[in-house]
Amino acid sequence: MYVCLCNAVTDSQIRHAVEEGATRMCDLRAELGVAAECGKCACCANQLRKETLVQMGANHPGRAAA
Repeated sequence: MYVCLCNAVTDSQIRHAVEEGATRMCDLRAELGVAAECGKCACCANQLRKETLVQMGANHPGRAAA
């Protein structure tokens, strides 16, 4: 599903970027352009970021999730 219409960024792209180390919103903005234009996607993108970090923490018990 498209999260950022301005830059055609999907939820899959956001999840992949977080898995590859883009753990902060400013990382997602720099890498994908999320929330860099109109900003309407910021809440959804941030929620996906948090959910992905939690899932990563569940898959790696020794890893801390933010």
